[in-house]
Amino acid sequence: MKILVVGNGGREHALLWKLHRDAPEAELYVTRGNAGMASLATSLPLDPGDIGALAGWVEANGVDLTVVGPEAPLAEGIADAFLNRALPLFGPSKEAAAIEASKAYAKELMRRAGVPTAAFATFTELAAAERHIRERGAPCVVKASGLAGGKGAVVCRTLEEALAAARAMLGEAAFGAAGQEIVVEDMMEGEELSIFALTDGENVLPMLPAQDHKRIGEGDTGPNTGGMGAYAPVGIVDDALMERIRREVLLPTVAALREDRRPFRGLLYAGLMLTATGPKVVEFNARFGDPETQAVLPLLDSSLLEPLLEVARGGSIAGMELRWRPGAALTTVLAAAGYPGPVEKGKEVRIPAWVREAEDVLVFHAGTRLDDGRTVTNGGRVLAVTALAPTIAAAAARSREAAAAIEFEGKQFRRDIGWREVARGAGAS
Repeated sequence: MKILVVGNGGREHALLWKLHRDAPEAELYVTRGNAGMASLATSLPLDPGDIGALAGWVEANGVDLTVVGPEAPLAEGIADAFLNRALPLFGPSKEAAAIEASKAYAKELMRRAGVPTAAFATFTELAAAERHIRERGAPCVVKASGLAGGKGAVVCRTLEEALAAARAMLGEAAFGAAGQEIVVEDMMEGEELSIFALTDGENVLPMLPAQDHKRIGEGDTGPNTGGMGAYAPVGIVDDALMERIRREVLLPTVAALREDRRPFRGLLYAGLMLTATGPKVVEFNARFGDPETQAVLPLLDSSLLEPLLEVARGGSIAGMELRWRPGAALTTVLAAAGYPGPVEKGKEVRIPAWVREAEDVLVFHAGTRLDDGRTVTNGGRVLAVTALAPTIAAAAARSREAAAAIEFEGKQFRRDIGWREVARGAGAS
């Protein structure tokens, strides 16, 4: 079997790792792979966004399955191009991926489907947005409707902050085309939750609940990032709550997309807020999340390849079940100096032998590359250090230990990933 993973970050490294475990004899390929992927997959000199070249290579080389990691190729229609050539690909069509690529569309879809979410309004003109913000007041959240690398949502505690965010997006093009339309929504209070669900367009197969940490600073302070760490499972989520999420969020959303003639086949990621009145959707993504994937997949005991193949080939996942290993996983992201702003690249990364060889630690590479046999930094988020342990508290301690032992100039990381879980005692040893 031949499998191609599109993308080259920490999420894609975790996908390669899991697919290799599911099918050790499979030939794995990746687009412009990073330094950590070399032992798992053959790196192709093709960009993740070069859809025509990717489809041509897959067709010419008889690839059995393509798995898309990042959102941009999905939003650009890679699934449609592959479908036109009868090439099995796991990921939604361009029309279905609009649930991530257009927050405005996603909110309207939820409104029509009765999926719980915050009250909102959408705008393309600054004057109308400013008028609404003044009338509605703060706190609120101002979001770029398009793809903004996980950084397009601005939490505004004051009226001035909200007006400034709207002006930056609509008046100053701070997020380029992604901010030409904005969503202004009421702020929701509670804990955030990440739920992945495999879907064939009708049935859904939810994965373990996870929680990520978006802010750069400890105590969830500072600017938003693509994610500084994550853990799974989440102690406050029981079977009853998962069933409620399946019934009130996942199934209605998949049904609404199908009714909209945008059947969603792939991985639907629901970012939720657990409010006092129940779970509400913050946003949807059309692919595996990063860094939650690096925490969730190491806990998956059953095959990931099997449902991915079934969905990619147009089949049904009805009756399939996922099995999970006991215990917990926690991921700490190591970032370059300056992140989430501009960063310097080319800093040598040194991973101690004990970290590389530990059975309870997995180091997933994100922003790295090989330079004359050395591993060097090549992006903002450099590594994702996942530890496996019986409890969240133990996994957190082990992940911090390994993260501290890895060296590169300017390294920054949070030492409090999973703090809510530990604080409430659910992760106590």
